Amino acid sequence: MKPTALVVDYGGVLTTPLSGTVDAWLAAERIEPERFRALMREWFGPDAAPNVAHDLETGRITPADFQHQYAAALQRTDGTRPDAEGLLERMFAGFQEEHRMLDVLRSARQHGLKTALLSNSWGFDYPREGWDGLFDAIVISGEVGMRKPEAEIYLHAARVLGVAPAACVFVDDLGPNVRAAVAVGMIGVRHRDVQTTIEELAAIFDKPFR
Repeated sequence: MKPTALVVDYGGVLTTPLSGTVDAWLAAERIEPERFRALMREWFGPDAAPNVAHDLETGRITPADFQHQYAAALQRTDGTRPDAEGLLERMFAGFQEEHRMLDVLRSARQHGLKTALLSNSWGFDYPREGWDGLFDAIVISGEVGMRKPEAEIYLHAARVLGVAPAACVFVDDLGPNVRAAVAVGMIGVRHRDVQTTIEELAAIFDKPFR
């Protein structure tokens, strides 16, 4: 089936890389990096059991409730805990929009392709101004009660676009999310840098992307 839809992640794809943003936050807050990374492996590793981060992403708990549990699980280099209030806002403060990827979405729509955002939400206040001109559908995990890499959220994104999963090309910076999209029939693109992703999309769709 010829692909007719482009589905993209937000953080790390439509923004500057997540790793740089998080590293800057860890340094500013003086949070133990290994403690943070161990917590991410516990919550998001291949053997992760359902946990509080999954609850946040699916909207089962509020960001305010999550922040207190998150802060309690982290530790600064001096042994204290970071302030829970505003923790998520500070964590993502370094995100900057990746304008070349936004241009890709505009080009995709000019080529007659459907576009969608598919993002796991960490209580992030998305800058939605102008999104009507970028997306035909917006799927935020906390708003639909599903999260990547669950198969259901990919199928939901295809349904709201009105296309089959096989017609979708999905772009994400996290390998497990890309593999899950492929498992439901989508074409997966692992985003590592903007230029490589643009070239891959141009080859898949056989269309130029600026």
